[in-house]
Amino acid sequence: MLEMKVPSPGESISEVEIAEWLVETGDWVEKDQAIAEVDSDKATLELPAEEAGIITLKAEEGDAVAVGAVVCLIDTKAKRPAGAEKPKAEAKVEEKKEEAPAPNPNPVKAAEPAKKETYAKDVPSVSAKKLMDENGISKVTGTGPDGRVLKQDVVAAMAGGFSSEAASGWGGTRDKKNVKMSMLRRKVAERLVAVKNETAMLTTFNEVDMKPIMDIRAKYKMKFKEQLGVNLGFMSFFTKAVTEALNHFPAVNGMIDGKEMILHDYADIGIAVSSPKGLMVPVVRNAETMSLAEIEAEIKRLAIKARDGKMSIEEMTGGTFTITNGGVFGSMLSTPIINPPQSAILGMHNIVERAMVVDGEIVIRPIMYVALSYDHRIIDGKESVGFLVKVKEMLENPEKMLFGAKDPVEVLLGL
Repeated sequence: MLEMKVPSPGESISEVEIAEWLVETGDWVEKDQAIAEVDSDKATLELPAEEAGIITLKAEEGDAVAVGAVVCLIDTKAKRPAGAEKPKAEAKVEEKKEEAPAPNPNPVKAAEPAKKETYAKDVPSVSAKKLMDENGISKVTGTGPDGRVLKQDVVAAMAGGFSSEAASGWGGTRDKKNVKMSMLRRKVAERLVAVKNETAMLTTFNEVDMKPIMDIRAKYKMKFKEQLGVNLGFMSFFTKAVTEALNHFPAVNGMIDGKEMILHDYADIGIAVSSPKGLMVPVVRNAETMSLAEIEAEIKRLAIKARDGKMSIEEMTGGTFTITNGGVFGSMLSTPIINPPQSAILGMHNIVERAMVVDGEIVIRPIMYVALSYDHRIIDGKESVGFLVKVKEMLENPEKMLFGAKDPVEVLLGL
């Protein structure tokens, strides 16, 4: 009988919480099969089976268990149940061993009964589900086979009107339920409150004319994608502008450690991304040495890992500065909260066409508001404002991110 113990997710983590068991007691599990998701105060991780066998659970969902504690037993001597799926490699070997049946000299084709597909009542088809999601409709009575909801049912409901209950998704009851916060969410809550209580946080704002960046993207995005294999987004420009500005204002890239101030000779930029488990901040290491294409590729890699819940502790620790983009959700303006122990965070927002004065004339330009929240204990107002002005200058004049380049835009893009 194999005892499976909770592995250490990282330094300083002494316990985890069983977020969800992916198997039940008595199930057959394969070696390396994910059997549970566990929450630490920094990330959600999958727990793989160490050997194949019959599993017996020793902890409940929601239990806090110490690192090194036994959470399940695996009977490695048990025989594989008849109904359990075999690993693909074994299945292929057995398929090869099966002999083909002897041909019938007088084949008679028997009439096969037509297979009848069955559907659950009021379950929408793919096209119907898409139309319902787009229009915020939760309930439609189906007229298809077995009561299946067809696209024409949704169109008819929209044309004829439907109840506010169906449109809003509310149940119309006075029920309520308590949902336990995950360990990760609780830790995030504690850290955010601590930041507000323990730092002298202020926010300064500015606006950026995004037309130069948008013109570059429109002109070079196809060539960029073809030659470098990644899309040319806004985040790489902001990351590059931030690393240049941090070079001019090193205190913004610093942090407080007791009575000392730590200044970094590198820029590890945290990029806040939304995931099914909540907000995560993976770190792009040494962003100051990377090209736009390298930044885009690394952000894409980290975002995919965050979305799939495969982010490691190491990939989310050690950042010196953070960028968060609320604009992807439609935010016009916000005051982002510092990601401790860092001392500053830059908030990006949506791009909106606004009237502004250029050379004495009113013109329409794509404008983004940007916000820098900073710890006034380590960063003075002059440095915070100067940093944000430098970021604005770099974005409105992208060629200034490189000095002395003969063709600055193409060199900047790495073409």
